[in-house]
Amino acid sequence: MTTTESKPAPNFIRAMVAEDMKTGRWDGRVVTRFPPEPSGYLHIGHAKAICISFGIAAEYGGTCHLRYDDTNPIKEEQEYIDSIKHDIRWLGFDWGEHEYYASDYFDQLYEWAIQLIRDGKAYVDDQPAEEIRHTRGTLTTPGRESPYRNRSVEENLDLFQRMKAGEFPDGTRVLRAKIDMASPNMNMRDPVIYRILHQSHPRTADKWCIYPMYDFTHGQSDSIERITHSLCSLEFEDHRPLYDWFCENLGIYHPQQTEFARLNLTHTIVSKRKLNQLVKDGHVRGWDDPRMPTLSGMRRRGYTPEAIRNFCDRIGVTKYNSITDIGLLEHTLREDLNKRSPRVMAVLRPLKVVIENYPEGQVEEMDAVNNPEDPAAGTRKVPFSRELYIEQEDFMEDPPKKFFRLAPGREVRLRYAYFITCTDVVKDDAGNVIELRCTYDPATRGGDAPDGRKVKGTLHWVSADESLPAEVRRYDHLFTKANPNEVEGRQDFTANLNPDSLKVLSDCRVEPSVVGAEAGTRYQFERQGYFCVDPDSTGEKLVFNRTVALRDTWAKMQKAGKV
Repeated sequence: MTTTESKPAPNFIRAMVAEDMKTGRWDGRVVTRFPPEPSGYLHIGHAKAICISFGIAAEYGGTCHLRYDDTNPIKEEQEYIDSIKHDIRWLGFDWGEHEYYASDYFDQLYEWAIQLIRDGKAYVDDQPAEEIRHTRGTLTTPGRESPYRNRSVEENLDLFQRMKAGEFPDGTRVLRAKIDMASPNMNMRDPVIYRILHQSHPRTADKWCIYPMYDFTHGQSDSIERITHSLCSLEFEDHRPLYDWFCENLGIYHPQQTEFARLNLTHTIVSKRKLNQLVKDGHVRGWDDPRMPTLSGMRRRGYTPEAIRNFCDRIGVTKYNSITDIGLLEHTLREDLNKRSPRVMAVLRPLKVVIENYPEGQVEEMDAVNNPEDPAAGTRKVPFSRELYIEQEDFMEDPPKKFFRLAPGREVRLRYAYFITCTDVVKDDAGNVIELRCTYDPATRGGDAPDGRKVKGTLHWVSADESLPAEVRRYDHLFTKANPNEVEGRQDFTANLNPDSLKVLSDCRVEPSVVGAEAGTRYQFERQGYFCVDPDSTGEKLVFNRTVALRDTWAKMQKAGKV
C-alpha cells in the first residue's frame, strides 16, 4: 500500500481481535474469510467487507481465506469466479494458497445433516415452499409445526437418502432443522437446510441433486477451515443464533461470528439481485459499465484501488446502519487522483481559432507541467500552431459582466502559450459561431506579458492539426434519487434511473502526448476533470471515461463545517 493511504481508525472489531490476541483465546491465531457467492460481480459494498476481513488478518499476522459460497448452481458461473479473484487482487489483497469452495465440503455437510436426523434434530418436510412460508408465522405470532415434524428417525433417514438419490422432483421435499416454531427469532423456526435441485454444479457436476442452504453451509465451512473471526455484515446478526446452534448441536469447532454495518451509498444500488436486473434488462452495458458500483465498473471508470481502500478506512466500522454520501467517495477519489494523475489538455466541444498573425506552417513546442502536485513528474512538450481549438463555452459574443473568458475585442491567456485577442467572429448560415479570428502577442510566450499587463482569463487549448481525435463519455449518477429504492405505487427502483447518466461527446480533441495510451491510464484534463482511457479505444480514436469532475462539493462542505 502507498504512503498516501490513511491508517484504519480504531473500531470494535480491531479491539475484539486485539483482546483475543492478548488473552490467547484462539491460541494466537487470526483466521478470517471472505465468502462471496459467485452469482455476480463484486461491488463497492463488498470492497468494505474485503478491506475489513483481509485487513484485520494482515494487521495481526494472520490469514484470510477466499471461500466461494457455491451452493446454488442455478446462479453460479465461472465468469463470476474469475472476476471475483481479479477484483480482490486489484484491490490489493491476496489469499495465497487459501482458496476454498463450499462445494468442497458437500460430503461432510451431508454427513452432518445425517447426524442431526439421527439425533432427532432434523426432519424431512413434504409441505410446499409456500406452505412452509405461511406456517412460519410473523414477528408477532408464532409459527405452526409441520404435520411431518414428528416423523421417526428411520423414516427421515430413508427419505433424506432417497432425496439424495434423486427419487423426488424439485420442490417436493426439504430437510428442516427441528428447533423452535415459537422462537421470537424467525430464523430459528425450523429453517430449511437442504432442498432438492436437479441441476448440474460447475464443480461437482451431477453428483448432487440436493444442495445445502447458506445458513447450514456458512458456520460449518468456517468450522472446517478453523476460522477464528467470522466477520459478516449486519443483516446476518439475526442469523448468528442459528450459526451457533448448528456448531453446538453438531459438537464441532465453533468460530465467533461478528457483524458490522454494510456499506450503503446515496444514488447507488448495492443489491446483487438488482444489479443483475440492470444488466439483464439492458439498462447498462454490462457488469463493468462505468456507471455500475461494481469494482470492475469503477476500475473501468478510472477509480484507483488506493482511493477505494482509503474510503473504506475513512467511513470506519460501526454496528449501526447508515447511508454514506457518495460525495465522500468522490472526494477521496479526487484526493488520490490529484496526486498521481498527469495533466493534459483536451477540448471536449471544439471551437476553431485561427491566429491570423501567426506564421502559417509553423509549429512550436510549449513546455507544460505534468503534475504540479508532483515536482518529479517533470514537463512535456505541447505543440502550438496557427489553428487551434478551444472550448465552445470559453467564448461568448455578448458576455455578461463576470464572464472573463474570450469575447470580441478581449484578450486572454492560452495556458503555457501566448496572449490572444479575438478580432472577428465567423458564423454559419444559421447564425452559429463556427470560428474565431484572433491575433497573438509574440512577447507573451509562456503566458506572461513583459510589460506587466494582466488578463483575467486563462484557457486550455489544443493544436488543430497536431491534436488527436477522441470520444469522451461523461457519467453522472445512475439514479436521480439519493435513495433509489424510494418509489411510488407499483414502480420498482428502475423508475429512478437517470436518463442523463451517460452523455457521449464524439468530436473531442486531446493533445498528442496521450498517443498510444493503454486502457486504464488516468489523466486530469485541465479545467475539465479526471478521465481514464477506456478499453473501447482504437488506433484511430481514443475513448475516455470521465472518472469524476474537478468540482469537489464535499471539500467545500467540510470547509463550511457542514460535514
